[in-house]
Amino acid sequence: MIVAGVMSGTSADGVDVAICRITASAKPGGTPRIKLLHHAGFPYPKAVRIAVLSAMNAESISVAEMSRLNWRLGEVYADAIERAALQAGVKLDFAACHGQTIYHQSIARKYLGKAVRTTWQIGEASVIAERLRVPVVSDFRPADLAAGGQGAPLVPMLDYTMFRDAKKSRVLLNLGGIANLTAIPAGASIDRVMAFDTGPANMIIDAAMLQLFQKKFDANGATANRGVVLQDVIDAILKETFFLATPPKSCGREEFGNSFASRLIEVCHAEAGSDSDIIATATALTVQSIFSAYRTFVWPHLGQNAPLARTELIVAGGGAKNKTMMRMLAAEFAALGVPVRPMDDLGIPAQAKEAVAFALLGWLTWHRLPGNVTSATGATREVILGKVTHP
Repeated sequence: MIVAGVMSGTSADGVDVAICRITASAKPGGTPRIKLLHHAGFPYPKAVRIAVLSAMNAESISVAEMSRLNWRLGEVYADAIERAALQAGVKLDFAACHGQTIYHQSIARKYLGKAVRTTWQIGEASVIAERLRVPVVSDFRPADLAAGGQGAPLVPMLDYTMFRDAKKSRVLLNLGGIANLTAIPAGASIDRVMAFDTGPANMIIDAAMLQLFQKKFDANGATANRGVVLQDVIDAILKETFFLATPPKSCGREEFGNSFASRLIEVCHAEAGSDSDIIATATALTVQSIFSAYRTFVWPHLGQNAPLARTELIVAGGGAKNKTMMRMLAAEFAALGVPVRPMDDLGIPAQAKEAVAFALLGWLTWHRLPGNVTSATGATREVILGKVTHP
């Protein structure tokens, strides 16, 4: 089947579309085979990005505004899928659209007399289905959340399907708005996969760049490269609850959005840090929180002390383009003898990975197969993810 996987992440910078050919395994019980045919990225129109970011960070917003944004994003996704399919020269069997996360709360909080957990991704699937005249699988996270999971991360199913190795342990790191990793011990079965969010990646850097330099991101990590890391600030932050919590765990703008970035800026200024120092510190916070999570939780899980164990860190996501962040990562992991490689080395462009993941998850849903990895999300059982909308 030819499937368009569609992803727009917590950075809210645009839409990635991966056109994939997915076929069932020839072996009973085997994993499907995935071939990426084409990948394209489309930035959000400026006004749309402003509206998305405003909705994510709003204390309150009108029902009318949210409804309009939901439908407008449906048109944005339909445009992106249509253009990508035309570029690839293929006819789609269906599309699998993650949507734009507006709110994700995996920890139960009291609401109207009952403890409630919730997740909300918008981008009207009916608009996409009608425009493209193909079925659309969407709204992937709620089923896992309802089954007791975090609703995230969901990419580990792709990591296990495509990248497990009989002889090498692999840790697959995605640097989007949030950093998340998947640890697959050599020769592991799916129940041995560990995956969780480690904390912020580009989210705080982007927010600080906007506040301090009126730029959307730190291109190539150039600003961070000019600054000095304020280590005392990072040491204090890494003692906060999220970083110490045991996996499974997930996070988003609720933990590391604009308010966190503003607090980081204030603390760094109190330490007499320059604006470039703040970006360097935000970048180093991402790297050190990843390394701390690896050393504390992943290293024991992989059995790293076994003499024949070989491990490599594979990096994807927009943060893979940040040269300063990648240099910091390589330096940290070199101390453990773990090489850092870009996802491109394995045949998938770093920016395409999450879109490919949702193409796979959509394919699994279409065939009524579970898509969550319970050891990653903490769900009580495997569930079929998503909802299918027909034209």
